[in-house]
Amino acid sequence: MSGEFGSDFITISDDDGNDYVLEHLDTIEVEGTFYMAFLPTDVDEEDEDFGLVILKVIDEDGEDVLVSIDDDDFLEHLFSLFTERLPDSDTDD
Repeated sequence: MSGEFGSDFITISDDDGNDYVLEHLDTIEVEGTFYMAFLPTDVDEEDEDFGLVILKVIDEDGEDVLVSIDDDDFLEHLFSLFTERLPDSDTDD
């Protein structure tokens, strides 16, 4: 991969004050709402249990805020949409 687009990293905090650094992979729009896919930067590549972090973008007082998605079925749908768009590293020669 050439890296011609660069990488975007953000830091988010959970309700307990824990910080997480995420790499932005892609953004999609579904029915007028934007969703962003991220990969945690501290993942162990040997661990097969890590996955995409998908967050919803909402407008809060004129500022974009990322929130979690509570609907598991819709989250699975979003996951499918993102995985169709993201390059599959297993097919690179």
